[in-house]
Amino acid sequence: MSITGAEALIKSLEAEGVEVIFGYPGGAVLSIYDALRESSIKHVLVRQEQAAVHAASGYSRVTGRPGVCLATSGPGATNLVTGIATAYMDSIPVIAITGQVATGMVGTDAFQEVDIFGITMPITKHNYLVQKAEDLPRIIREAFHIAQTGRPGPVLIDIPKDVSGAILAQYQPVTKVDLRGYKPTFRGHPSQIRNLAQLIREAEKPLIYAGGGTVRAGAHEEVLALAERINAPVTTTLQGLGVFPENHPLSLGMLGMHGTPYANLAVQQCDLLIGLGVRFDDRVTLSVEHFAPNAQIVHVDIDPAEIGKNVLVDLPIVGDVRLVLEDLLGLVEEKEHPEWIEEVRGLKKNYPLTYGHAGGDLKPQFVLEKLSELLRDQDWIITSDVGQHQMWAAQYGKFLKPNTFLTSGGLGTMGYGVPAAVGAQLGAPQATVVAVTGDGSFQMHMAELGTATENKLPVKILLFNNSYLGMVKQLQHFFVEGRYSGVEFTGNPDFMQLISAYKNACGLRISKPEEVEPVLKEALNNGKLTLIECVISDQELVYPVVPNDMGLDQMIFFPQEG
Repeated sequence: MSITGAEALIKSLEAEGVEVIFGYPGGAVLSIYDALRESSIKHVLVRQEQAAVHAASGYSRVTGRPGVCLATSGPGATNLVTGIATAYMDSIPVIAITGQVATGMVGTDAFQEVDIFGITMPITKHNYLVQKAEDLPRIIREAFHIAQTGRPGPVLIDIPKDVSGAILAQYQPVTKVDLRGYKPTFRGHPSQIRNLAQLIREAEKPLIYAGGGTVRAGAHEEVLALAERINAPVTTTLQGLGVFPENHPLSLGMLGMHGTPYANLAVQQCDLLIGLGVRFDDRVTLSVEHFAPNAQIVHVDIDPAEIGKNVLVDLPIVGDVRLVLEDLLGLVEEKEHPEWIEEVRGLKKNYPLTYGHAGGDLKPQFVLEKLSELLRDQDWIITSDVGQHQMWAAQYGKFLKPNTFLTSGGLGTMGYGVPAAVGAQLGAPQATVVAVTGDGSFQMHMAELGTATENKLPVKILLFNNSYLGMVKQLQHFFVEGRYSGVEFTGNPDFMQLISAYKNACGLRISKPEEVEPVLKEALNNGKLTLIECVISDQELVYPVVPNDMGLDQMIFFPQEG
């Protein structure tokens, strides 16, 4: 039976188990949308294409499967670019499908033509420009394989209009993949793992440093087992939050520029730092010369390009973190470090994570502490935008499971939180999904309220409103002597009136500490799309702060009150 290229595309996506596509139609994808009408795949119409990638990212992170997004050629494709780069930096498997002008028009500056294949080469794990409709089943199978094996990442498939409209004599599904140049290393080298076991036996102050790679590898049980077996404290990156339960006595929370003081100090004092699925990025290390000065550094990662890129390591191990830890656990015995554990307890006691309580003002940290308490007995997911609220959420969220904190880390993309919450809610309909955002980030994709309304999603949006770009203002406060420029919003809308324009949605406002608990309880239990506006001071800052050229032990702490 003959079918079109577009129908072959949809059949191939169905064969991959795709249930949802986030997209926005246009002229170059008309035949694809026509084929989608008869499909079991649910199409979610976003309000802007960048939101489609963020939603696909949120969906992927909670389901463990690649998220799929679809856009037309030209501006539809270029609107995907920031979202694709966001997924690339955070190693999220996303399949981005774009329409393209007909093959005979490529290179003629045709209407809505753009070289999205060339544009996205540096920000995709791989990409395709499809030349023949017969290639579509193979390309789709390869794309899904590439996106979710090895170090995960986005794959773009650009389909010219005449290719999607072409007729295939018959549809031949593809199940096997044979990519000669793509052979990820999954198992770590046995001798290197034995060397790590020996370093652990010799260490007196071991510390585990876990990143997003541990989450992507599904290695949370192995990280917990290793930490308890060798009695090593655990600190995580922003992307690693939740891979180790933060209510565990060995948890140090997040490290880095705005990490917990005790995590940063422990890194500077450990004698063995075991990096698992991390990039040693600049927001963690700050001054590389001063990073973990007393430690032998181990780096386990599935991507060999990451090892030694930013920090010289004493022991590199290339492989899947979960599989490496499985092998390692067979070689290490239980070990106690009473003096080291007591030292770490002292750091927690003497250098706690603190914020101001004077004056009776509404504190964002208090709101997030209370939110964390109220969510504790529920199945919950927090997404976050980028800014001060992101750091407060990371510090005070107290994450207990992987894939419960979804945020843009590597690229720091404002506008990620709300569309990611849409994708997360569709991927985990039973979960309570809360998007933590600020007035700046929210306005980048507040049109996605329409997407949430259309799909009857009871997402909760916790909006911190200080009428400023708070994190940029904070950077100007610390690093350019308080010369503020371009950071104040004087034209913010009335957010309560905005949410009232959407059917079956609810708006709640918090301006005083005593309103926090009752309002949050109401929002979390009303079964509706809800915007909770928290009116906070523009003087509120994120502490601690480590300046870029300093070591992790050279933090600026919260100033003492009184």
